[in-house]
Amino acid sequence: MDSVAIKGTVRTDLGTKFAKNLRREGQVPCVVYGGEQTIHFSAPTLSFRDLVYTSSVHIAEIELDGKKVEAVMQDIQFDPITDAITHIDFIELVDGKPVTVSTPVRLNGNARGVRNGGKLKHFMRYLRVKALPQDIPASIELDITDLRIGQSIRVSAVASDSKYSILNAENAVIVTIKTARNAVEDEEEEGEEGAEGEAAPEAAAEEASAE
Repeated sequence: MDSVAIKGTVRTDLGTKFAKNLRREGQVPCVVYGGEQTIHFSAPTLSFRDLVYTSSVHIAEIELDGKKVEAVMQDIQFDPITDAITHIDFIELVDGKPVTVSTPVRLNGNARGVRNGGKLKHFMRYLRVKALPQDIPASIELDITDLRIGQSIRVSAVASDSKYSILNAENAVIVTIKTARNAVEDEEEEGEEGAEGEAAPEAAAEEASAE
């Protein structure tokens, strides 16, 4: 996985009042869990751009008072009006200790059902994955090229690597192709219907000659 460097400042003043002051100053209050001790820190909002607005999991290399902590983002909160980042929780990466992260789902290919006028519905853009730090997948890739109208891909169909496990319900639908007004029949079905249609005139001719 790629990493993003974040230079922060340890927070000693905790509470809602101090968090609000930090946000007004363009800082994001953060907490790192999972290590020997819980770490409270803040960093400029722009520091998190490449960590938050991305389609892959990244390791955060957080520098605090000359020391570095490696962590992954566990939870993030946004302002409901401005959509600005208001708080981030991190989980520290410790050798030999598995962590649970939200891993982005990437859809590859142009679905057959979409080409026929169906509508793509991507319900689950992230999957919960549990793995050791070195085995965390940057993303989960799904090939939807052959997905037809009415078909879906569920969590149970995702090939789970032996190095990590997916924690979501197996019957949960990740992506599906819904029918639409302008949808057409599947090409294969059209071909079968066309073949049957061509055979009909020949049968009629044979019947006519027999008479």
